[in-house]
Amino acid sequence: MTDLLAATRADLLRLRRWPAFWIVLGTWILLNLTFAYLFNYLAYSTGSSTRMSNGLPRDVLLQQMLPAAVPEVFTQGMAMFGGALMLVLGALAVGSGYGWGSWKTALTQGPSRVNVIGAVVVSLALTVVALVLVAFVVDTGVAALIAGTHGQSLALPSVGRIALGIGSGSAILGMWTLAGAVIGAIARGPALAVGLGLVWVLVVENLLRGVAAIFSPIRAITDHLPGTAAGSLAGSLRTVTGPATPGVLDVLSRGESLLVLAAYLALFATGTVWLIRRRDMV
Repeated sequence: MTDLLAATRADLLRLRRWPAFWIVLGTWILLNLTFAYLFNYLAYSTGSSTRMSNGLPRDVLLQQMLPAAVPEVFTQGMAMFGGALMLVLGALAVGSGYGWGSWKTALTQGPSRVNVIGAVVVSLALTVVALVLVAFVVDTGVAALIAGTHGQSLALPSVGRIALGIGSGSAILGMWTLAGAVIGAIARGPALAVGLGLVWVLVVENLLRGVAAIFSPIRAITDHLPGTAAGSLAGSLRTVTGPATPGVLDVLSRGESLLVLAAYLALFATGTVWLIRRRDMV
């Protein structure tokens, strides 16, 4: 345990000193604010009911920009766009170690292989939770500013709703981050891992779900893909009707989505540790 904690502190230091780490996290915060608030506020201010606002009326748009709606709103972009960025982060965090030769150094001179790669998994998990908390606080601040400007309620969501939003966001982004990590371990490099991961998130799963709509025998598979589970969990927090954000689905119930995501989290974490532990780095 002491070695694991020391290795985790070292890996967190590595991530903090890495410009790509801050670029990915900053990009997600920016995109989150853009899709959740900027576009909706522009649509609300101009009175336009277009695709930018998913066709929602002005009063509903305003309610979606208030503090009480933050748990619902800030998870909507995680299923696809946020997930894609966090997959990139996971792929870079693991895959770059092969190109730089740092895995060889750490695994031959540092603690046991399980502790070294376990520290990467733990540090990525801590990063995801911290990112979700920061996004929640930032979104709440922006929502409070909008509510105060327009004379609306500043009431926060219930504690249960806050916990559900933060927990759901952590599960969604955590799953995609570890998916990127295991792809990075498989590909032994960042470039191929990032490319494969993005193709899967943005293209392959959507195509498979489209095929399932006309060929039902594969629906049992497509209904339990990583993106389907993430999108269903985000969709379970929605309280408004109408077109959903891309990637947000209603295929699985909240409980089913959490179980599937938990299974993928365990699978990806175990797969990453096993692959690096069993390989010869020399």
